[in-house]
Amino acid sequence: MSKKANYSYVGISFVILVFGIWFVPRIVNRITQDDTVRNASRSEQVSTLDFSKGEASDLVYLNINGEPKKVPEFSFTNQDGQTITDKDYLGKVYLVEFFFTTCPTICPRMNRNLVSIQNEFKNNKDFGIASFTIMPKVDTPEVLKAYAKEYGVTNPNWHFLTGDQDAIFDLANLGFNIFVGLDETVPEGFEHSGNFALIDKKGFIRSRQDDFGNPKIFYSGIISEAEQVDEDGQREEISMLKEDIAKLLKE
Repeated sequence: MSKKANYSYVGISFVILVFGIWFVPRIVNRITQDDTVRNASRSEQVSTLDFSKGEASDLVYLNINGEPKKVPEFSFTNQDGQTITDKDYLGKVYLVEFFFTTCPTICPRMNRNLVSIQNEFKNNKDFGIASFTIMPKVDTPEVLKAYAKEYGVTNPNWHFLTGDQDAIFDLANLGFNIFVGLDETVPEGFEHSGNFALIDKKGFIRSRQDDFGNPKIFYSGIISEAEQVDEDGQREEISMLKEDIAKLLKE
């Protein structure tokens, strides 16, 4: 073999040696750094999860016979004389109450609290309220419209609904598990719950869990945030409800 060839091999070997000494550690280091960045990125994604990207919240479903309970179909007339059904609320988070306009006791308190909630989400088109009257013979669309104006209702998705009394009672007791009944011993002859039901965008009843891991099902609508507790020591749940509405709006 010629000396010229030997010099060529020596030169090539020298280049390979320099490449190994100079570049390989940097390649390894770059790969290591990339892996670290990727892992850090994944960790950051996990640690900064919020509900703004549509993740499920921690609110639970009301399960009946192993199935999450969905709002049944309904169709009633609102304060503007329009027919409103359960389909009109799909895609919206909404609250449900059962009341009547001449109620002298808990209804005014409930609706003042609902106005407070309305104002909390006044710029959110995906929030609504369904107020079903349990005295439809008195609470005509005209009466409901005047009532809504009196209370400062501005949300276009807040419907005051009237219709067949038996259908409304069934919807309350069986559809939303909110008690409504006739009772001649109480004012106006009706007895009803002061609770609100919270419904998600797909029409399922949702709530927090209690201390035993069971769904609360309802939120007390009588005590205001300003009052904090009533004379029996029960705490207000309006602030809790506002938090949970915000969670469902981000699902």
